[in-house]
Amino acid sequence: MKKAVIFGVSGQDGAFLANLLLKKGYRVTGVSRNIHAASFDNLDRLNIRNNIELVSSSLCDFRNVIKVMNEHQPDEVYNLTGQSSVARSFDEPFETFESISMATLNILEVIRILNIPVRLYNAGSGDCFGNIHGRPATEDTPFSPRSPYGIAKAAAYRLTANYREAYNMFACTGILFNHESYLRPEHFVTRKIVKTACRIAGGKSKELLLGNILIERDWGWAPEYVNAMWMMLQQEKPDDYIIATGTTISLKDFIAEVFKRLDLDWRKYVKIDTRLLRPADIQTIRANPGKAEKELSWKAEFHGCDVAEMMVDAELENG
Repeated sequence: MKKAVIFGVSGQDGAFLANLLLKKGYRVTGVSRNIHAASFDNLDRLNIRNNIELVSSSLCDFRNVIKVMNEHQPDEVYNLTGQSSVARSFDEPFETFESISMATLNILEVIRILNIPVRLYNAGSGDCFGNIHGRPATEDTPFSPRSPYGIAKAAAYRLTANYREAYNMFACTGILFNHESYLRPEHFVTRKIVKTACRIAGGKSKELLLGNILIERDWGWAPEYVNAMWMMLQQEKPDDYIIATGTTISLKDFIAEVFKRLDLDWRKYVKIDTRLLRPADIQTIRANPGKAEKELSWKAEFHGCDVAEMMVDAELENG
């Protein structure tokens, strides 16, 4: 039985990944900063909480990381932890950088010091690329992040690549572009749109306030993306991969699809609130996931409009 440790198990990706690994017969240890105070609603929604060994540990505490690795001796480690909101990173840049880049450095240093044959997956982000003027990003595209979140993810990516090359570690980064689901917290714009639209359809809300709806993103379905994470660690050699659908749509199109699913005209309910605009943003994000398709045999089945529809259906079903 393979053993896996998931740092950040309570989040969207952590929950879906834990579910995938359990189905593959893994023994899964889920790590959260404080298991007595954390919410594990996502694990409960997938009905897997009792199948995971939950432990408390802070990735920013080096001794805690050593303790987890020594006690559980994992074959695979998935680093999904850290502040995950781009918008929030402008308000909390220090916490964002520490929880992403410094936490990644701690994991890498522990693996180096203990000299254990573990395979490490690091969660990267398409936000690392920043504004590349609408060109599809590949694994060779230079980084130019435009948010504290993107900067922190870029640093974690470089650290992972450096330790892989310097110490011959099996460490790789999945450069994941936007991926959504019904497990997204409500402060993420896609879930905010879906939840508010459903409330409008039910007569419980009258309007949806948003910032820049002209941005364009590559939105995928999160359960598919965690499968790519696992596939990266099954390769003969470690490498970094862009994980995306290859299809970009505007936030306005996403909104329209959500309201269309509810038989509503979005233009009657959506209002722009300039207070929700970010200090800096990326207008258009495009990705080329060709390397993952060629080397991992991974290809997204669901694209942006599919995601909008599935999120609405899940919201109506689960409320």
